[in-house]
Amino acid sequence: MLETALSGSKRYWIWVSLLLAVIAVGFYAYMNQYNNGLGVTGMSRDVSWGLYIAQFTFLVGVAASAVMLVLPYYLHDFKKFGKMVILGEFLAIPAVIMCMLFIVVDVGQPMRILNVILYPSPRSVMFYDMCVLIGYLLINIVVGWTTLSAERKGFPSPKWVKPIIYLSIPWAVSIHTVTAFLYAGLPGRHLWLSAIMAARFLASAFAAGPAILILLCLIVRKVSKYNADPEGGAIQSLVKIVRYAMIANVFFYILELFTAFYSGIPEYSASLRYIFFGLDGFNNLVPFMWTATVLAFLGIALLVFPTTRMNGKTLVIALLSIIIANWIDKGMILIVAGFVPNSFERIVEYAPTLNEILVTLGVYAIGALLITILYKIAVSVRQERA
Repeated sequence: MLETALSGSKRYWIWVSLLLAVIAVGFYAYMNQYNNGLGVTGMSRDVSWGLYIAQFTFLVGVAASAVMLVLPYYLHDFKKFGKMVILGEFLAIPAVIMCMLFIVVDVGQPMRILNVILYPSPRSVMFYDMCVLIGYLLINIVVGWTTLSAERKGFPSPKWVKPIIYLSIPWAVSIHTVTAFLYAGLPGRHLWLSAIMAARFLASAFAAGPAILILLCLIVRKVSKYNADPEGGAIQSLVKIVRYAMIANVFFYILELFTAFYSGIPEYSASLRYIFFGLDGFNNLVPFMWTATVLAFLGIALLVFPTTRMNGKTLVIALLSIIIANWIDKGMILIVAGFVPNSFERIVEYAPTLNEILVTLGVYAIGALLITILYKIAVSVRQERA
């Protein structure tokens, strides 16, 4: 099936060439970081996790969101998702690969990652995070490729793949839960020390991930003849999941705000005061936090009312609002604000350097290229069968 990715229109090859160019620029920036060390980034002794780990956190949620299609389709026989399931699984594969790449570029010296494998520690959450990510990647590769190959040949999926599909459901929940435990298990970081951190992570994942998938389905419909929602009900069913997940996400955040500010514990509320109002004259993240807040409520409002939810243009605005709001929260603010104030009650602000941004764009370009190839294969097989 890989041969189908080697043929395409002029527009397809222009898009692939553009992605390869961005990857080349990102690789050049990474080699600069590799040769000169993490000093070329904006990270420091006080802020040891920055843009890279923030993207890792966001993308784990995108990968986990595939379960929102797998669960209704395979467990509840919701046939409307039949044409979208493979797209969800093929979105999870590049998302997990990008997660791993962001870990590689964040470590500085990639060979250090082998220490997790050579000297495994069952008491380390990072060890379990590595296990669940690799396992989830293999599960989606096996399930996606096997089911699509069987469909191309006109045969039903082999019986042995069904248990793996059922296993992928709790496994998807586990990858984001373990990621949340990475933060919630650190007692010195008050912003992360929350019993509902995993619940917040899952709620945001089940909002942003399906929102991205819906936009990808709309793009595929526009650039090809393949329609993942021929009956018109699958996308709206997925929109309902996005809406309720985003409402739950906002509700969990409000619980955090109430606990922090009503209790009056300075250490607990310091990070939240910093991102919402600024602290001691430092306010780099305040505009981003309020932008995310406005977009979150805007997205929910547009998805609540049927007139805006059923309208194509306002639906796209709503989905983009939810994606951007979640990216600002998890892909920027959550990680950085966790280090404010530092252990000495001082504020050291962080801003990514141009080198970090270029490396990040390079990793995202790799993910976009993988999505393009996988979706090209899936669409070609479906059109061939049709």
